[in-house]
Amino acid sequence: MLVVTGSVTARAGALDALREAALAHVARSRGEPGCLAHSVHVDCENPLRLFFYEEWSDRAALDAHFAQPGSHAFMAAVRELAAESTRVRILPIEPRA
Repeated sequence: MLVVTGSVTARAGALDALREAALAHVARSRGEPGCLAHSVHVDCENPLRLFFYEEWSDRAALDAHFAQPGSHAFMAAVRELAAESTRVRILPIEPRA
């Protein structure tokens, strides 16, 4: 399993549009094969920052997710609406014994 994290901070006046794009992206992603969890959260210390947490069954499923037109459209929205973003982190998680 892979855990994916990342965050984006909205430009001034763009939070509502960024949140709408993020929620649509999350909802679409949850229906993709191999998606075990996909969520977005507002940072309590910086309400303009959205944090993403995802779980994917394997790298093939994650690569298919990244290749989706909807993922490309979401990243275009991020480039337009975000003041900054962190690099996506992909962390392998060992299965429980």
